[in-house]
Amino acid sequence: MKPTTTVAANSQNKAMDAADKPDAGTGAAVRPSRTCYLVILSTALWALVFFVMHSSMHGGGVVSAFFKPAAAFSSLPTTLSSIVPVGGQQPPVSVAPVNRGATSPADRCAGRYIYMYDLPPRFNEDLVRGCRKLSPWMDMCAYVSNCGMGPALGDEGGVFQPRGWYATDQFTLEIISHCRMRRYACLTGDPSLAAAVYVPFYAAMDAGRYFFNATTARDALALDLADWLVGRPEWRAMGGRDHFMVAGRTSWELERKADVDEEWGNKLLTLPAIRNMTALILETSPWDRGNFDGTEAKSWSSLAIPYPTYFHPEAAADVAAWQEKVRGAERKWLFSFAGAPRPGSKKTIRGEIIRQCGASSRCNLFDCGSGASCYWPGGATRVFVGSEFCLEPRGDTLTRRSTFDAILAGCIPVFFHPGSAYTQYGMHFPSDPNSYSVLIMHTDVTGRNVSIEETLSRISPEAVRAMREEVIRLIPRVVYADPRSTKLDFKDAFDIALDAVVDRVAKRRRDKAIGQEY
Repeated sequence: MKPTTTVAANSQNKAMDAADKPDAGTGAAVRPSRTCYLVILSTALWALVFFVMHSSMHGGGVVSAFFKPAAAFSSLPTTLSSIVPVGGQQPPVSVAPVNRGATSPADRCAGRYIYMYDLPPRFNEDLVRGCRKLSPWMDMCAYVSNCGMGPALGDEGGVFQPRGWYATDQFTLEIISHCRMRRYACLTGDPSLAAAVYVPFYAAMDAGRYFFNATTARDALALDLADWLVGRPEWRAMGGRDHFMVAGRTSWELERKADVDEEWGNKLLTLPAIRNMTALILETSPWDRGNFDGTEAKSWSSLAIPYPTYFHPEAAADVAAWQEKVRGAERKWLFSFAGAPRPGSKKTIRGEIIRQCGASSRCNLFDCGSGASCYWPGGATRVFVGSEFCLEPRGDTLTRRSTFDAILAGCIPVFFHPGSAYTQYGMHFPSDPNSYSVLIMHTDVTGRNVSIEETLSRISPEAVRAMREEVIRLIPRVVYADPRSTKLDFKDAFDIALDAVVDRVAKRRRDKAIGQEY
């Protein structure tokens, strides 16, 4: 409200007060009271003060000696936009200001703003509505509920905690991520402010519908997306190199090399436009890395992120409580294996693992090929929580979700190929693989030259305790928090992946600025 308006209102109020008094409007003479003289004297004194202040503006003088600003208030911010609320965090914003000028030092979103496309519904929402057609093997409708986490679980006979557990399918990560990004505190409606641009395309949902169809059906929506993107002004700014997407399947399912119906999957990630983007997928191709040394191949832009597990905590306290539970678990078994054999497959050593586990009194075998329900979330988790080591051979591809279920249970993973973890999840796993896992080369096991039991028995109890503690510390880094939570206070797998995307785009911008290929 302007000062003149305030003065006028005060004058009007005083007039209304005077009209209510007994002698108001009588016309009787009123002698000046002692109060009137005091008012006149006070007015004169303040007039003198203002005169001196006005003079000081042109030559310093008296006022600077008597009216120094208090130190406690001299450094306060001059605009409300630079004030950070109690707790040190800005309130969530759905859209950042379009014209910000200089960024305030208190802007916690500086360098982290994300622009999210509002894609036509055929690329995401329509796929969820057609959930019964998403998989040739099962009805996915229950699993796309609760922002992609699936139906809520109970404690599963004491296996889980009462809150935060869901029957999550391993291929619903795009829905989880989209739901999470809708509540991201640093969304902006101005793409020029964005550190990265998010494309909420449900690639896993699309791929799952047409695995057994002709390549034209499998590729149709991916080609449609590429055409839609390249026509956007946001795309043209960097040719899509500042764009990213979450594609909740493996490279094997999204990088078909030839237009041959007999080959598996679609060719989403091989499209030239999409290759400019960063794709966060469950497993990258071994050909995307140089000799399994973790070096990123320049021609590919996919990064591996963890498979979703059954645990989606709302806050750090939920994670800490679960960590304490698995830390204190009684582990009766030296090692365990949960999975089914792959008859006739030369890519896996599961048959030999099942043979060795079944022959050992120290191994807990949860054979999914013998009627055991590996789709029951509590079943495999109970096995893992009771084991020191969990065997994690490759499945149809190099990686498997079971690795993350084992880590969640505080069980030390045992790998049989470096591509099952070490060359995949560098953003989320420690740089020293020996600190949290064991590697027994598959070639040694298939030749029956190495006993898994003897190899694991030689690891000292002290080393086992240290490795298990490292695994337990990994838990918050490999779980995806409840995307609906309003009290997230820890970095989860999604946060870590987003940090990597922002850093990658920033590097590409720096390279472009100095004329290097990016």
